[in-house]
Amino acid sequence: MPRTAPRICPLCEATCGLTLTIEGTTVTGARGDRDDIFSRGFICPKGASFGELDADPDRLRLPLVRSYGPDGARGALREASWQEAYDLIAARLPPIAAAHGPDSVGVVLGNPNVHTIAGSLYPPLLLGALRTRNLFTASTLDQMPKHVSSGLLFGDPFAIPVPDLDRTDHLLLLGANPLESNGSLCTAPDFPGRLRALRARGGTLTVVDPRRTRTALLADRHLAVRPGTDALLLAALARALFEEKLTDPGPLAELTEGMDDLREAVRDFTPEAVAPACDLTAGEIRTLARELAAAPTAAVYGRIGSSAVEYGTLASWLVDVLNLLTGNLDRPGGALFPLSATDRAPRPAGPGKGFALGRWTSRVAGHPEAKGELPLAALAEEIETPGEGRIRAVIALAANPVLSAPDGDRLDRALAGLEFMVSVDPYLNETSRHADVVLPPPPPARSAHFDYAFNGFAVHNQVRYTRAAVPPEKGQPDESEIHARLILAVSGAHGADPATVDDLAIGRELARAVADPHTPVHGRDPRELAALLTGESGPERRLDLRLRLGPYGDGFRTGTADTGGAADPAGHTPAPDAGGPGLSLARLLEHPHGIDLGPLRPRLPGPLRTRSGRIELLPAPIAADLPRLRAALADRPAGLVLVGRRHLRSNNSWLHNVPALNGGSNRCTLQIHPEDAARIGLQDGALARVTADGGALEAPVEITDAVRTGVVSLPHGWGHDRPGTRTSVASARPGVNVNQLLDGSRLDPLSGTAVLNGFPVELAPATPAPTGRN
Repeated sequence: MPRTAPRICPLCEATCGLTLTIEGTTVTGARGDRDDIFSRGFICPKGASFGELDADPDRLRLPLVRSYGPDGARGALREASWQEAYDLIAARLPPIAAAHGPDSVGVVLGNPNVHTIAGSLYPPLLLGALRTRNLFTASTLDQMPKHVSSGLLFGDPFAIPVPDLDRTDHLLLLGANPLESNGSLCTAPDFPGRLRALRARGGTLTVVDPRRTRTALLADRHLAVRPGTDALLLAALARALFEEKLTDPGPLAELTEGMDDLREAVRDFTPEAVAPACDLTAGEIRTLARELAAAPTAAVYGRIGSSAVEYGTLASWLVDVLNLLTGNLDRPGGALFPLSATDRAPRPAGPGKGFALGRWTSRVAGHPEAKGELPLAALAEEIETPGEGRIRAVIALAANPVLSAPDGDRLDRALAGLEFMVSVDPYLNETSRHADVVLPPPPPARSAHFDYAFNGFAVHNQVRYTRAAVPPEKGQPDESEIHARLILAVSGAHGADPATVDDLAIGRELARAVADPHTPVHGRDPRELAALLTGESGPERRLDLRLRLGPYGDGFRTGTADTGGAADPAGHTPAPDAGGPGLSLARLLEHPHGIDLGPLRPRLPGPLRTRSGRIELLPAPIAADLPRLRAALADRPAGLVLVGRRHLRSNNSWLHNVPALNGGSNRCTLQIHPEDAARIGLQDGALARVTADGGALEAPVEITDAVRTGVVSLPHGWGHDRPGTRTSVASARPGVNVNQLLDGSRLDPLSGTAVLNGFPVELAPATPAPTGRN
């Protein structure tokens, strides 16, 4: 008989609750979970397609290993046993690191890692085992500017304020289209409904975007800014606030340093000076500044369109500067710091270690690290360039940089020249086809789910956990075991029990906890505490540990009458819904639809980790980069610039193989304004040739006034036409890889993030192919 099971959706950052219908071991349906304490039944097309994704016949079920000829020549990939796959990794990869040093191994983490338990828990252990500094992630293609700006402002790159969507009176969105993306660095199920509720309660929605997106259509005001000038607009807003004496940080004035320096730093960015570069009027800029200052509460929020640009870190910094100047930082209805259930329990405020950039640099181009990562755009040159420290082996975890990073053709060639490569991936895609070993994780219905990453960006504090809805296939390890065995294989412990990896991680976390005088387990025996952990697996025991030591946890005081949760500086304690003496895995399992931990609350100075213990408004790296922004005041780009776009039925490159998500607006077309199309001679539906730094491509034209003049748009994540892949649906509608237009030289210097938006392109009608007749 059919049965149902709850499952948190892993397909975007909204983390909606689903109710799966299951017949035998097959997911036959998915609907929104009306009892989910966060999403309340909301579902989007991605979640509704869960069953198709789960049963995709192109998903790999067994490992693939590469055959080698007698002379060592690389042959084809073939199915193999799990034992054979790990034997090959253990035999090939450690000797490379031993002969050429730990930095000869590069690790690449893709976006799907933050959507799984294993992808959150095990990569740090893998990096520790390898001791490599060559880490590349998808963050340097999207959100790294926000991590860097938060690190510089607050001392912690993960202390990212999110807009209090449910209580704000004025929301300013820059470069964000949550009606299509469902939100990013702002975990909010039913983002569209929350925006409509803002309007319904009399609030104001302002959208800054060069495209008239679905989100812009919902707005009270849409400002079609010139792409890449968000930092200029934000600086002008700050300048107008100072000039008109509208700044009022409120209680944060006592926690902030550098206000006078900031006032001087933005002096040149008057609305009149900025307006021509942004293609707005000075009056529009001043009106927006006044409305932000006058609103009872307001929040400024920027995403990819303002982040993956030339001044991405400056724009991300100015978002929080504006929230502070208007008194809306760390204020209900403004922008607040979430407190997730697995966060560290709040500690006494005071100076911290701070945040530093450039602790090391990349070998070839000298790019500074940011948050321990190097720019993904630099991976190809680190593989290709001979010399000491050259990357000779790569481990790619749920990553497809051939499509997601600039100049995929160059990276494609570089990966083909590696001595050894491992991919953990369910598909044989444009990147994993180069691997010597491919380790496929099980389908999502056969995996447990907890959002370690996204709960830290949620617009409402809550906690949810769902166990696997379908048991594993015989002989199929779960994703956590796959990662654990990989760690053992590369660290010289091949063949050891995978459970030892979790035991080691638990021992380390408990050792730190008992040594910390601010934890409730200070001075206790780590072995005693480890014996108290519950759960059916190592990952569940690690979750139990983090829940119990977290801000709402029982502190290993199970059975006592107190709440067990440490209060934060605002007096926050576990919500009554936690049920009993505080959170633990056992408590959470009693609530299959989650536990409501209450609305976001003011938390400063708790999250501050700067050396001064204060908000440092004008950090030195930001001040050093501002002259570059001042120079942009005179820029008037000629011709066309290109921006990306998101589709509701897509998420980067990894959902294009699901039939239900193909079609509708999810098309790889070049959007262009009618005036620009007429000037260039482009016809709707015909092919246009697009040329930029990294090369050229041809894409079908879609003429629409939804994109402003001077701007064209191509979506990200397409280009599924390379040989050797096994994604039949995606290959049938391959589209073109927009990132092939980039050569990787355009980066935001502070964060190393690739400039994927607002770069210049040239357009012309595509030359018809020759007919072959004389």
